[in-house]
Amino acid sequence: MTNTRPFCIKTTRGRTISATAKRARRLLLLSALGFTTGCQTLGQHVASTPSLRQATDVTAVAVATSELQPPVPHSPSQKPRVQTVAYTEIDTESMDGEGDDSNEDDTPMSLRDAMSLEDSGTATVAEPIFLDSPVVDFGQSTGMTLEQFESLALQNNPTIAELVATTQKAAGYRTQVSLRANPSIGYQANQLADQGTDQHTFFISQTIVTANKLALNRSVLNESMRAQLFYLEAQKYRVATDIRVKFYDALAAQRRVQLIQEFQLVSDQGLEFAELRKRAEEGSQLDVVQAKVLKNEIDLQLRQAKVRFNAAWRELVAFAGTPQMAPTDLQGELPRNEVPMDWNSVAANIVVANPEYQAAQSRVTRARALICRHEVQPIPNLDVSLGSGYDNATDNGLINFQIGAPIPVFNKNQGNISAARAEYVRASREVERIENAIKARLATAAGDFDASLAAVDQYANDILPNAQEGLDLSEIAYKAGETNYVQVLIAQRTYFETNLQYIAAQALLGQARARIDGYVLTGSLDPVVDNSGDDSLRGLTFSQQ
Repeated sequence: MTNTRPFCIKTTRGRTISATAKRARRLLLLSALGFTTGCQTLGQHVASTPSLRQATDVTAVAVATSELQPPVPHSPSQKPRVQTVAYTEIDTESMDGEGDDSNEDDTPMSLRDAMSLEDSGTATVAEPIFLDSPVVDFGQSTGMTLEQFESLALQNNPTIAELVATTQKAAGYRTQVSLRANPSIGYQANQLADQGTDQHTFFISQTIVTANKLALNRSVLNESMRAQLFYLEAQKYRVATDIRVKFYDALAAQRRVQLIQEFQLVSDQGLEFAELRKRAEEGSQLDVVQAKVLKNEIDLQLRQAKVRFNAAWRELVAFAGTPQMAPTDLQGELPRNEVPMDWNSVAANIVVANPEYQAAQSRVTRARALICRHEVQPIPNLDVSLGSGYDNATDNGLINFQIGAPIPVFNKNQGNISAARAEYVRASREVERIENAIKARLATAAGDFDASLAAVDQYANDILPNAQEGLDLSEIAYKAGETNYVQVLIAQRTYFETNLQYIAAQALLGQARARIDGYVLTGSLDPVVDNSGDDSLRGLTFSQQ
C-alpha cells in the first residue's frame, strides 16, 4: 500500500522578507486545512449490533436437553468499517513565488478557498484519500473488528465453559433422580443346625416407587436444567456486551490518538509560522511563546492519549480472553446518529426477553414442582420380595412372598413441604427483584443513551460547524489585519477540543446502545454461581423417611 501521511510543507530559507511573510500566511492556511479536513472524517453510524454467535461446543448438553432449548433473544447485526483521511505530500517550492509579487493576490481568503487553490505548473493540495486502515500504525498491518473480538471472547471466556459444565451437571442430576431402584437378589438358608429340616431359598426383591415420585423428581430437575440453559444464554450476552463496551472505549482512544497526531502537525507548523513572522518583523515574541505553549500541550496530550489507548487495549483483550495479544488497529466506526427510542416499549420487551428474567421464571416453576414432589412423599413405597427354594424336611419345594411398606405416622414430610412453600415465595420475589433490577439498569443505560445522543446531535449539527466557522473567520480576520495571531491559535484550540469532546460523546453513545442491545447484561468475568442442583431427591425417594 502506498505510504501516505498528512501533508507537510517544505520550507526554504534565503527568501526576501516579503516572500517569507507571504509563504508563512500560506503555511498557516494550508496547515489549518489539513487539520480541519482530517478532523471531520470521524466514524460513521453504527446501525445495529452483530448477532450473537455460539462459540462453544455444547453438543453434549444439547443432546441431553433437546426438549428444553430456550428461545434465543434476537440481536441485529452490524458491519463496522473505518475510514480515515490522509493527504499525499505536495511540493510547495513554486508556491513561494520566487519573489514574484503577482502571486500575492492568489492567497486564499478562507480554508474553503484554499481547498481549490491551483497554481499553473505546480502541484496542488491533494484530494482526500480514503484508506482501509488508520494512518497511525499501532503495531500490525491488519486491524481487528468488533465481530472478531466477540468471536474470540465467546471461545475463550472461562465463564462460558463453566456454565457449559454446570449445565451438563444439571443434565446428569436430572437423569439420576428419575432412575428406578436396582433389584436385589440373594440366597437364604434356614434351620441349618437341625439335621434334615434345613431350607434353602433364592430370592429377588424390588422397591416399587409409588405416587409417580420419579417423574416428579425429573420435573423438578428439569426446571433446574432449563434455568441453567438460560443462565448460559445470559452469560453469552454479558460477554458480548462487555466486549462491545470495551471495544468502543478502545476505538475512541485510538481516534483521540489519531486526532491529536493530526493537530500536532498543525501546532508544529504554527510554531514555525510564528518564528517566520517574528523574523519578518510582522509578529512578536508573544506569538512565538503562545505557539510553543500550544505545541507543548499537544505533545503532552498525545503521550497521555497513547497511554490511555494501551490501557483500553489491555482491558479489551483481557475480556476477549487473549491478554497477550499485541496492540493493532481497530477497524470500526463510532456512532454518529441514532434513532430515539420509546423507553416504555423497550422496557416491556427487554424484561420478558431477558434470559436472566427467564431463568428466574424457571426457578419459580422448579419451586412449584418441588412442592408437588414433597406433598406425595408420605405415600409409602412398596418393598416386594419373592423367593423360591427347597425344604429338606418335607422333601418338597417352597415359595416365599413378602410385601411391606412404612407407616407414615410420625414423619409426614411436613418440614420439607413447609420449606418448599417458602422456597416458592422466595423464588417469586426473586423474579420481582430481577425485573426491577433490569428496569433500573435500563433506566441508567437509557439516560446515557439520550444524553450522549443529544450531545452527538448537538456537536454534529451546531457546535462543530460553529467551531469550524469560528476558525475560518479568525483566519480571514487575521489575514485582513483585524486580529492577532493569538486569536487564530485560540480558534484552533477550540476546534481541536470540540472534536475531542465529540469523540467522547460518540463513544458513550455506542456503549449505551451496546448495553441496551445486550439486555443490559454485563459482568462477563464475575464469578459464576452453580445452581445445577443435586441428586438429594433420589435419596429421599428411597429412604421412605
